[in-house]
Amino acid sequence: MTGTLDLTEFHDELRTVARNVLAAADRDSAPSWTRVSTSGWLGLEVDEEFDGAGAGFAETAVVLREYGRAAARGPLPAVAALAVPALGLVDPGSVRDRLLREAVAGATVPVLVLGGETLGVTPFRLDSGVEGPVLHGETSFVLDAPGADRLLVPATRSDGTVVLVDVDPGAGGVEVTDQPVLDATRSFGRVVAEGAVVAADTVHAFRDGASALRHLADRAAVAVACDSLGLAEAMLDTTVAYVGVREQFGRRIGSFQAVKHACADMLVSISVSRRLVAAAVRNVAEGAPDAAVSVSMAKSHVCAAAVDIAGKAMQLHGGMGYTWESGIHVYLKRATLNRSLFGSPAEHRRRLAQRYVSPAGVRPRACGPRRS
Repeated sequence: MTGTLDLTEFHDELRTVARNVLAAADRDSAPSWTRVSTSGWLGLEVDEEFDGAGAGFAETAVVLREYGRAAARGPLPAVAALAVPALGLVDPGSVRDRLLREAVAGATVPVLVLGGETLGVTPFRLDSGVEGPVLHGETSFVLDAPGADRLLVPATRSDGTVVLVDVDPGAGGVEVTDQPVLDATRSFGRVVAEGAVVAADTVHAFRDGASALRHLADRAAVAVACDSLGLAEAMLDTTVAYVGVREQFGRRIGSFQAVKHACADMLVSISVSRRLVAAAVRNVAEGAPDAAVSVSMAKSHVCAAAVDIAGKAMQLHGGMGYTWESGIHVYLKRATLNRSLFGSPAEHRRRLAQRYVSPAGVRPRACGPRRS
């Protein structure tokens, strides 16, 4: 991948393979985890020495977008977009390296304990104990926590440093509880640690704890935006195909001006979303100083737009759109959940607005002609 053309071709091939694999899966079940791991998606961002592909976040984003397009189930987003990159941000070691290889091979399903309601902070702390380090804390709406083999818990030590703790979900003092949500395509859990004693070699130091947490939170937000973009594209394609064949009053409804305008609005919104997601993915991958800005712009716009697009798709399908068999409700529920995960549009807009607040908290005076 030495040039733009090669990169585009690689992305197209990756997109095609992902679309075919996900299309072959049953609508009510997750794609085969063996097929997912052998496709190499879990190790896209992992160095070749750990059996990865040595690619980057842009390639992972391609697969995440296809997961949204298919409204696919399974823990790939949690593992490939969050857990595996989190392991890449800590100091190497025999324990970490083994877990990384197992995750890439699909032999282990590690999940990063990042609450769906948090933005770059961790509610867990790691204290010193007689028998070893002791973990305390709790958080909610952790993506795919109920099915995890290992929990990767970011925690703060008493000296303020942030570490990543590798925890067995079945260990004493650790409890993972299912949290049912309206979106049936994904699972969430509440993770509670009450005095859980962990082995010293399962505590991994981040190379830069504070920035690592912010980076992981940004990745989580962009991953959800990629998912929303994919499902919005699927809704537009489905709607255009439907209005092209459905007839009313002796005409195909796609010929009606109101329907044309609605589809055009969906396309414009998706076009803007593509640009915003591309910028956010690029800035996060490169570690750009203003990555947080592009992340919030993408998350706030794309996830809100996806809800509107899924709603329009349901309306344009008429009465059929409201039936269980149509499947549109699956996308609408997923889009609605995406809108609130890892920061609502309002939260991300507040984050963006902080750029216009002076250090002293005084609002800058608006520019314009002075009144006499």
